[in-house]
Order: sequence, then structure tokens, then C-alpha cells
Amino acid sequence: MKAHVYVTLKTSVLDPQGQTIQNALRKIGFADVTSVRQGKYFAISLDGIDASAARAEVDRIAREVLTNPVIEEYTYRLEE
Repeated sequence: MKAHVYVTLKTSVLDPQGQTIQNALRKIGFADVTSVRQGKYFAISLDGIDASAARAEVDRIAREVLTNPVIEEYTYRLEE
């Protein structure tokens, strides 16, 4: 089983890197881009575990290790 974990800044947190990317995109002709938020991606492989246990383990890993809960949030999806 493989977990795809996406970590982003909370919408209430300023994202200067995202703003810099947005400005650069505008300068090179992508004027329709109105917002960019940057984040982190993690691919986690899990062996010998069922889907329910995998969800619990990935949720705990994301919450306790991969994110700073004060400024970041996460989503994930599992694939078998």
C-alpha cells in the first residue's frame, strides 16, 4: 500500500513563496493565475497492513511528524 501525503500552509497563514511563484508566473505571461500556494509531498510505502490500519498510521505520521499543526494542514490518499 502507498500513501500520498500533501502538506500545505493553512489558508490563514501568509505564503511568501507561493506569492513569489505567482508573481514570476505573471511576469512570464501567465496572467490568469490568481493564487499559488506551495507545499510538501510525501510518498510513504506500507507493507503488511490493511486499509483501516494504514489510514490510522498515516494520519498519525502526518499529524505528529510531517506537519507543524500551528501553521500547516494535510490531506492524504491511499492506493493499493
